[in-house]
Amino acid sequence: MFAPLRRSDAKPAPERGTALPQSIVGRGVTVRGDLEFDGELTIRGRVVGRIAARRLVIAADGCFEGDAVARDAVVEGRLDGRIFAPTVEILGTAVIRGRIFHTTVTVGRGARIDGRMPWRPVSYFETLDRLPEAQP
Repeated sequence: MFAPLRRSDAKPAPERGTALPQSIVGRGVTVRGDLEFDGELTIRGRVVGRIAARRLVIAADGCFEGDAVARDAVVEGRLDGRIFAPTVEILGTAVIRGRIFHTTVTVGRGARIDGRMPWRPVSYFETLDRLPEAQP
């Protein structure tokens, strides 16, 4: 369920220039549980749980508490948890408490990060079958 990088039943990646399917958790909406999405998920409200998406965007007015696996992640809002994504962009409005497992990360001026950002090779994400259990 949480391996969007190498699912055998997954649809082929869209061709360059083709938009990913999009879904938005809007302002004032709280979602609790596991979400799996084969496209771009934008959080403008609050999500508590686990997420698997091709692309994850936590908007400036969004809040995510939990663990997520994605190919690409953009954090503008609040994150309390872990993200596992080869490419991560953290914008200046981000407030992060947790861990960002990445191959490439970009951090904007003004971002507040209380946590760690361990580097992982691309092969780590290709073999990620499930989310690792949280360390105390």
